[in-house]
Amino acid sequence: MNVRTLDNRLLPAIVIAAIFVTLPIFFPSAYYFRIGALVFMSALAVVGLNLLMGFAGQVSLGHAGFLGIGAYSVAIGPVHFGLPSWLSLFGGAILSGTIAFLVGRPILRLKGHYLAVATLGFGILVAIVLTNEANWTGGPDGMSVPKLVLFSWQVRKSEVWYWIAGTTLIGGMVLALNLKESPTGRALQAIHDSEIAASVLGIDVTQKKLTIFVTSAVYASVAGSYLALFNGHVTPDSAGFLRSIELVTMVVLGGMGSIVGSLVGAAMLVVLPQVLTIFHEYEQALLGLILMVFMIFLRRGIVPSVAATFVGLRK
Repeated sequence: MNVRTLDNRLLPAIVIAAIFVTLPIFFPSAYYFRIGALVFMSALAVVGLNLLMGFAGQVSLGHAGFLGIGAYSVAIGPVHFGLPSWLSLFGGAILSGTIAFLVGRPILRLKGHYLAVATLGFGILVAIVLTNEANWTGGPDGMSVPKLVLFSWQVRKSEVWYWIAGTTLIGGMVLALNLKESPTGRALQAIHDSEIAASVLGIDVTQKKLTIFVTSAVYASVAGSYLALFNGHVTPDSAGFLRSIELVTMVVLGGMGSIVGSLVGAAMLVVLPQVLTIFHEYEQALLGLILMVFMIFLRRGIVPSVAATFVGLRK
């Protein structure tokens, strides 16, 4: 692989890194750092889900279950076992990956709406466990999450979380972009187009789908841990059905199969509600209307549709 090919592959991550570094110059208060951190954390989970949906063509309606596992790991680990938050974060990622491996083997044999319902059941199961195991999770009211401590330094400010979340997101995007152009990525694209044809070509469809399912679960777990540490509190809603639907909406809105689209979709659903608060009781209605308009006129998602329009104009 030559340098030019590598640069082209990582160009989206390089551009986003430049924007990430430049944006704080224009932030008038810490509130904007908070919104930026929330966008990056959500986008991290969406990048992982986009690998599963956009690349492998597997629909998951219960992906927030892994988000919840990661979130509660950084709460239960320090509170009940005395583990440092950073170690609990890694433990949550390993746990999520292990559960995804065990759950994925049977349910990824399903296709279409059967797979969607199976993943939905998984997400609901995780939310029920987090709600009912009150001795461990605090029940429906959730539990407090100790602050992240790095080298005797307690991470508190939104500004610090902005840099932590943004750096992690860029790292996650680089991994995803490399995966997209790798033999595994091309195999996933073949599976997305036709599982039968991929099998005929000698691709181990089950193994590839399981690999990407585990990878996407780890992305979601890390994002969930970050969100819990950042907010200082976690509830079973983090693993709920509506959270899963929100993640899927971010993927579709930004553009399935587009890594940059994952960030754009997350930004839209995090920032728009903040902007629309000035309309008070009409906030939700306007948000729904805006999303409908985007999907009607940008059917492939924001980033792929805009990119296709730009290429068409250049011709």
